[in-house]
Amino acid sequence: MGHPTEPAPEPSAGTPGPRDEDPSRPGEDPSRPGGDQSRTGEDSGEHGPATGADAPYEPAVRLYEQRVIATVPAPTASGGDAGEPTQALPVVAATAPAAASGFAPTGASAPGSPVDPPGTPAAPPGGDQPPASPLDGLSGDGAPSRAPRVALWSGIGLVVLAGVYAGAQWAVADTVPKETTVAGVDVGGLTEPQAVSALEEGLGPRAAEPIAVQAGEASSTIDPASGGLTFDAAATVDGLTGFSLSPARLWEHVVGGGETAPAVDVDDAQLDATVDGLQETLAVAPVDGTVSFDGGKPVATDAEDGSELVVAEASDVIASGWLVEPGPFELPTEAVTPAIDQADTDAALAQAETITGEPVMVTVGDQTVELPGRAIGRATSFEPADGALSPQFDGEKLVSAVVDRTDDLLTEPDDAHFEFSGGRPVVVGGTTGTTLDPDATAKAVGDAALGDDRAVELELTEQDPEYTAAELEGIGVEEVVASFSTPLTSDTVRTQNLIRGAELVTGAFVPPGETFSLLDTLSPITVENGFVASGVVSNGVHTEGVGGGLSQMATTTYNAGFMAGYDDAGHQPHSYWFSRYPAGREATIYVGAIDMKFTNDTPYGAVMQSWVSGGEIHVAIWSSPYWDVDYQAGDKQNVVPTTTVHSSGADCEYYPAGNDGFTITNYRQVSHDGKTEKDESYTWTYKPDNGVVCDEPKADRGTDRDDDAGGGSGKDDTGDDAGRDESSEG
Repeated sequence: MGHPTEPAPEPSAGTPGPRDEDPSRPGEDPSRPGGDQSRTGEDSGEHGPATGADAPYEPAVRLYEQRVIATVPAPTASGGDAGEPTQALPVVAATAPAAASGFAPTGASAPGSPVDPPGTPAAPPGGDQPPASPLDGLSGDGAPSRAPRVALWSGIGLVVLAGVYAGAQWAVADTVPKETTVAGVDVGGLTEPQAVSALEEGLGPRAAEPIAVQAGEASSTIDPASGGLTFDAAATVDGLTGFSLSPARLWEHVVGGGETAPAVDVDDAQLDATVDGLQETLAVAPVDGTVSFDGGKPVATDAEDGSELVVAEASDVIASGWLVEPGPFELPTEAVTPAIDQADTDAALAQAETITGEPVMVTVGDQTVELPGRAIGRATSFEPADGALSPQFDGEKLVSAVVDRTDDLLTEPDDAHFEFSGGRPVVVGGTTGTTLDPDATAKAVGDAALGDDRAVELELTEQDPEYTAAELEGIGVEEVVASFSTPLTSDTVRTQNLIRGAELVTGAFVPPGETFSLLDTLSPITVENGFVASGVVSNGVHTEGVGGGLSQMATTTYNAGFMAGYDDAGHQPHSYWFSRYPAGREATIYVGAIDMKFTNDTPYGAVMQSWVSGGEIHVAIWSSPYWDVDYQAGDKQNVVPTTTVHSSGADCEYYPAGNDGFTITNYRQVSHDGKTEKDESYTWTYKPDNGVVCDEPKADRGTDRDDDAGGGSGKDDTGDDAGRDESSEG
């Protein structure tokens, strides 16, 4: 084959040209009879190419090695006839390949197919055949594609790279990435067991510490275990180690891991319950607005919102920050509106200013008084009602304010009471008085203070006494149901106090179900109330005290109530036994500490009577018979003899020994209509009344002894009435 630029050889007579075939006989050689002998041996090599004298040698080649060169007429300078044909570079055919072969090089026609003569213009687009793909010339049984070989080697490369990648991941699977910390604990580069141990050691103590929380200015703590929080060191390390194909894991091993959050197990229900339990500590109660009066002038206190924890959000804050942040954790709250808000407060303040703004003119009968606004304010308060502040007027205070500004407007009722006449109790008094009705006064004055017409008229009403004469006459005070007496001492001053005490006790009325108090009846025990100073022993020191001897009144009155069957409402015997009193059945009093009381548990009223005569003090109770009483005293037990105490102090005072100490029990059975209602016992222990001997006597206390009691039989209880026994015991 010659150079592409050389002129193509002239075809010989026996060699057909590329386009000498008869187009009407495809596949047949027109120069040979019998068109069935085609040049099929050209591709197989059985027949060589046509020869001629001028034809160059062309070796046989395979179909895919052929390069078909088309010839085109050579252009001429003048544009006339075409010159010698020349070779054209191979081009890819723009038409679809022939159906017979499936591959047709550009410029060559399939055997037996018609060929357009040189210079024939290409068929215009839009024919019957669809446009061909530019790659159609590369398909078929041409040169083998290199794509499978490239794909094979690419796949091999990928497999190798994947193996290397997986191997790298496997190599570091049991190690925590370097420079990794968990809640500040360095675990970088450690194996799984080492990392777990490091976390348990570093975070274990912290995980047991109380968690500090706060909401505003309030603070508290919670126990992690009680709150359902548990640190899981193993789970934390599992998230940092183990085989993984994640590129991020391998990257962390290369450049370092950084800070990682610990794995925390959270019991949501338990944590929510624990946080809800903090409401009482961390919640801030809202402040209701208030309106009050300072000296009759209205003053308002502003309303303030409160706050309470948002439990779900607070639980999230604790769970997410535990072990990671130092705390205390600021828990989220939400506002709680007060029941009385600022608008309610402002409205009430406006009402208060109206109330005190102008005076109210009050007319009662023929008297008219001016009630100043501040006087009304002092009788007014604002109370919450139905989500607002409502003014409330104190009728008693308003009545007093009106009465104080009038002249003898009211008459006081005379309460019915008992007085003794001819040795018997009689009912006296019981007349009604006049007053202003508190409820009517509050409504009338309140309405006027809130309205425009600030004038009101009030009417007087009758005021009943506490007890009417008819009530007391029918209350059952008919006869003496119990009485008791105790002997006096030779101390006339002491006796004077008993006489005054008897006067105060006489006429005391004890309604059914009420309690009699001796201290309330005698008080105040002062010189102004008729009592005198008498010798007492207070804490072992001889001194003077107003009301000395009144413990004898307590003993005598106690025994009267004891025998009447009344309930014991409180009493205390002396520390030392005085022989003129029943052992274990006596009482003392001490102002502010020890009282003698009993309760009238009958359906009848009781009236007390007391007097001094015949060297004794007497107490009697008038009522109607109800209780039947049986009583007895036990034997003295655990007797402790007296001893002599020696003293040399400057305050030492000689004192002869009194009675021995002992324990005794008294019994009482109380019945009604033959049925025992009370079966009681009372035990008391007395101390031995030891004598005192002074090594250098300072005083002789023999004059303090009870001459009537006999030598050594007991000591005068002058001091016990107001001091010695009571103060030492009470």
